[in-house]
Parts: sequence; structure tokens; C-alpha cells
Amino acid sequence: MRIKRRTKRFFWRVLISIPVILVGGFLYLYFRPPSSAPPAQITVDMSPDRIEHGRYLFTTLCNCDGCHSERDFSRLGGPVVEAGRGKGGAMALEDLAGKILAPNITPDKETGIGTWTDGEKIRAIREGIGKDGSALFPLMPYTNYRYMSDDDVQALVAYLNTLPPVRNSPPKTQITFPTSMLIKSVPAPVGHKIPPVDPDGGEIYGEYLAKLARCEECHTPLVRGEPDPSMRFAGGRVFATQYGTVVSANITPDQQTGLGKWDFLRFQDRIKSYRQYLTIEPPKAGPDRFTLMPWLAYARLTDHDLEALFLYIKSRTPISHRVNPHPGYPE
Repeated sequence: MRIKRRTKRFFWRVLISIPVILVGGFLYLYFRPPSSAPPAQITVDMSPDRIEHGRYLFTTLCNCDGCHSERDFSRLGGPVVEAGRGKGGAMALEDLAGKILAPNITPDKETGIGTWTDGEKIRAIREGIGKDGSALFPLMPYTNYRYMSDDDVQALVAYLNTLPPVRNSPPKTQITFPTSMLIKSVPAPVGHKIPPVDPDGGEIYGEYLAKLARCEECHTPLVRGEPDPSMRFAGGRVFATQYGTVVSANITPDQQTGLGKWDFLRFQDRIKSYRQYLTIEPPKAGPDRFTLMPWLAYARLTDHDLEALFLYIKSRTPISHRVNPHPGYPE
């Protein structure tokens, strides 16, 4: 009889403890701060060479303009409106995760990042932590930028510091639950120095460039909202634009459906095909003429960087995957 009573008491204790544990675990996850480290106590070098390299990273390789600058989407490629560089709000994403908008990253002290230290800017870029210690939504590609070398991230910050302040307050990002809780697990401190990658390193340097340019992010199809690891660079990710649907191309070296038959000159010519629009106004965009690929940014890539990217892409596993970039129009 006593054994039965003890068993019954034990059962009820376990039963009562389950919701307590679940609630406690939920509260811990809800209120815990993201993993972070104090920002580095650093003032970046503002030499002309460093600023110019930062400009290249911002406007070209990393294409920060793509989300953070005002753009004229009535024109092919969405050219940047110079007076609105860095003002934020250019790209907005609204789905089940909430409404995400790129913030103002000019040095304006009220609406931008003019009160941020250089160390706080570096932490945000590479570790995904805002000035207030909150986790940035990972649409900001800090999971890629955590591999950015110390020299490159400091150059990027140096250029940011030279942007003309723009007074502009885009609507604040609103992240819905449970995404607001889950993104706290994404940021991570870098915690070590990152040396520069040898620019003469061929495909290894190309891999570094592709990481910063986020080639894999767009050129890999999604499965249940996540990139399919078996289809890296094989294209097929679908994007909706104001002019219609566009699908990313297969850039693996597959002979029939990818870039297997391309040599470097063809690759170089294709990337640079928009270079003319760096000095003249691009044509009007429309349902029969639109693109999401940042051609205007990548048209500025140096031949050296293009060659390294080409070597890296050519070293990938060929994947047979035929893609129609513009559904509804002939391939």
C-alpha cells in the first residue's frame, strides 16, 4: 500500500514538473540575450587607400548598396541614387518572420549610426549584434561576413565613416514570434584575428570572394526555407520582383546546364556587360527587361577578382539542373 502511495506521489510530482520545466525553458530562451562579446576598442585607420578599398567592398563585392541605399527600380538593375547611399529602407522583406527593412547606416547621429563606435560597427558586420546588444536579423549576411578579414572589415568601416550623413528613419524591423526568439541563436563572437586571404591564392581566394559576395545564397535552391546542400550553386532559387518572377542560374561547371563550356573571357564579358551603365543611365525596366542579379555592382569587379571567382566556380561539383531564369519567356 505504501509503495502504491509513493508511486502515485512520484507520478504526480513528475507530471507537475513537466510544465514547470517547459515554461522555465521557454522563459530562458525568450529572455536570454544572444551570444556576444564586447565590441573591440578600436579606431580604424582612415588612410585614402583603406577608404578606397572599403568603397570597393561596399559598392561592389559585398554590394551593401543592394539593401541599404536608395535605388531607382524603374531602371534596369536598380541603379543607386547617389544622394541616398546608405540611407536604408531600399529592400523590404515581409513574410511569416515579420517585416524586415535595412536600416540607415550613414553617420547621421539621430537616424543612422553616427553614435556607434568603430568597434560596434565591426561587431554588427561580423557578429550580428546591434549597438544595444540585440541580435540582427540574419538577412544581414553576418554569417558570411564573420569570415571577413580584419583588414577588410576595417576598410569597410572606414568607408562607412565617410558617407555623407542622411537624415532618414525607415520603419523599424518588426520580427514576429517565434522568429524573434530563434534568431538569438544565430550571432556568435568571432573571438580571434582573421588574417587576409592571399589575393594570389587562386580558387582559395575566389572562395573567400564568393563568400563575401554571397553567390551560394542566391544560386542554391531552397527546400522548406533552407538552402539545399546537395544543390549548391546549381540555381533554381525563385525570386518575386515587381516585374515578374526570376530564377537564379546554374553556375556549376556542368557542361549542358551550367557554365562548363564557358572560358574566362566569356565569364568576364558577361559580368562586365553592364559596365556601360556605370556612366550612362540604364534603360527602363519592365516585364520584358528586368533582373535581380546585381550586375551594376559586379560590373566594377577587378579582372583579378573575376579570375579568382571563375577559378573557384570552375572547381565546384558539376550538377545537372536546367533552369529557366525568366519563367513565361523563352530561354
